[in-house]
Amino acid sequence: LKDRHAITTQWFSVWLPGKESPDWSLIETPEIKVLYATRHSKKLKRGVLSGNQFTLLIRDWQGDQAVMENQLQLIKEQGFPNYFGDQRFGRQGQNVNKALAIFQGEKIKREQRGIYLSAARSYLFNHLLSKRVHGNTWNQGLHGDVFIFDQSNSYFKTDQLDPSTLDRLNAGEIHPAGIMAGKGETETSLEALIIEEEVISHYQPLVNGLIKFGLMSDRRSFRVFAGDLQWEFQEEGLLLKFFLPSGSYATALLRELIKI
Repeated sequence: LKDRHAITTQWFSVWLPGKESPDWSLIETPEIKVLYATRHSKKLKRGVLSGNQFTLLIRDWQGDQAVMENQLQLIKEQGFPNYFGDQRFGRQGQNVNKALAIFQGEKIKREQRGIYLSAARSYLFNHLLSKRVHGNTWNQGLHGDVFIFDQSNSYFKTDQLDPSTLDRLNAGEIHPAGIMAGKGETETSLEALIIEEEVISHYQPLVNGLIKFGLMSDRRSFRVFAGDLQWEFQEEGLLLKFFLPSGSYATALLRELIKI
């Protein structure tokens, strides 16, 4: 969606140590325009960004405006499930099948391998999040949950939900966090662990493969907030404006609007 069809403004980093800056205007085409170029002492690595600002127009939108307004307001106040978008899994979800092929011994280029391993972890997370969504606990927390701080990679575990934790959860300061499968012991327990183990056991070949390839387990928030979410109903359709932190998907937000 975003990469294939959108009008975007993006930073790119080119490694040119000790070399003169080229004439960047030479790469311009009718579809590409260089807005600004500068040199820096550090390389811009993938994923090193705070997030993305989106302006989306859903053309020819039809439906009950009041229902849509209620859903948008709910998302603004309570966030939405932090699914990985379909683009993570390649065409027809083949990236996960490629990961399984790697686990069975198929040789593949290193740069592609990382994409497929990441897809496998994302696939497992989405299934775990789906279980929590169906149980209506993706944004409420369970006994034994791991909680991650808002827009942070730091997290902590708790066995029992105390009033202080619940207050911070309701305020959006922390979120329940699901496992990104890999090496290492899980930190969940009690109710949260039961759900996690059910998903892990169902997809054990994927988990075993990720462990075999040395990926370390991590955590990802089940919930994400769309910063400064705004909407407007126009003649052309529904206009949306919002900010998402790095790693979250606009398609996941749209999913919550399209399904109503």
